[in-house]
Amino acid sequence: MASVTLQNVTKIYRGRRGEEIPAVLDLSLEVPDKSFVVLLGPSGCGKTSTLRMIAGLESLTSGRILIGDTDVSKLPPGDRDVTMVFQNYSLYPHLSVAENLAFGLRVRHLPADDIARRVHEAAAILGIEDILTRMPRDLSGGQQQRVAVGRAIVRQPRVFLFDEPLSNLDAKMRAQLRAELIKLHQRLQTTIIYVTHDQAEAMTMGTSIALLRDGTLQQTGRPLDLYHSPRNTYVAGFLGSPSMNFIRGTLHRAHDSSRLVFRESGGGSVEIELAPRDNVGRLAEKEILLGLRPEHFQPLLPGETPDAATFPAHLDIVEPTGAESICYLQTGGNTLICRSRHIIDTREAGHRMLFRADTSKLLFFDTATNERID
Repeated sequence: MASVTLQNVTKIYRGRRGEEIPAVLDLSLEVPDKSFVVLLGPSGCGKTSTLRMIAGLESLTSGRILIGDTDVSKLPPGDRDVTMVFQNYSLYPHLSVAENLAFGLRVRHLPADDIARRVHEAAAILGIEDILTRMPRDLSGGQQQRVAVGRAIVRQPRVFLFDEPLSNLDAKMRAQLRAELIKLHQRLQTTIIYVTHDQAEAMTMGTSIALLRDGTLQQTGRPLDLYHSPRNTYVAGFLGSPSMNFIRGTLHRAHDSSRLVFRESGGGSVEIELAPRDNVGRLAEKEILLGLRPEHFQPLLPGETPDAATFPAHLDIVEPTGAESICYLQTGGNTLICRSRHIIDTREAGHRMLFRADTSKLLFFDTATNERID
């Protein structure tokens, strides 16, 4: 196995009229050996272009790519010892499952015994031993994707590249194959770079996430580090479903001057006294963006007493999901989304309710730069 290093990688395409279309801009990224790194971001952010440059399917405009200690920037794909699993399964329709798995090995003229051993090992890992004689047309979508992954496994490359391999599957099958890919990584102890726009895949599968926007790297780190300590409002808003609430307001000193109170701008109803924290005093009388995740404030239950972290809101919509309720609120200046741990009766919609924020979980962002304020 091997690490992958991207050093100041840039990819610029040319339009029909010769105009420059930037896809990836000065991207530097370290993918440690045996790690599972997810390139995450919306369509058009440069994640697939990055993967294709690592695979050698796209040339670099500038920068370098190293696999291990070898500079592969100008090597053809066949000399990089990587394998790529695409969104479309790309199976040979006239070959059986076993023949699809073996095809790449036969092209490389490996001994027949070695090919048979690798095919059966991959089939056992993926649980497809019973379909080795079937043709691709007789397989479900999930089975076809397993075969596509198996074709990569038999190669035994130094690096596996996955380009949104689960996006064509239904929700239940995606969840099942996510778990299988995690187990696969644990078993093979290989280096995986995985592209997706699905934050659930990124959060659950990756040992680390590299979040891209418009071809630039916004933040990289462990999934929960990005979730709890986002660098900016883009990272904070992209991770999490429902996404983080942002409330514009000002921090004012309380009457005794030792505490701060956040007040929503525009006459909204959100007014929260903050828990003591280091250096928060320097933000007094400044306008900021307050970041509040949907699970970090809850409706007051009957018998609970309001406190300085409680604010009123008008409950517009309740979406019961079984284990929790998703509540859409109006505070006067903002629409907020709350993920309540309690089941809220849909008949409460249209009424005023009280909500309590967990002030230890609040995040502050600069209104000019959108960067998090520590």
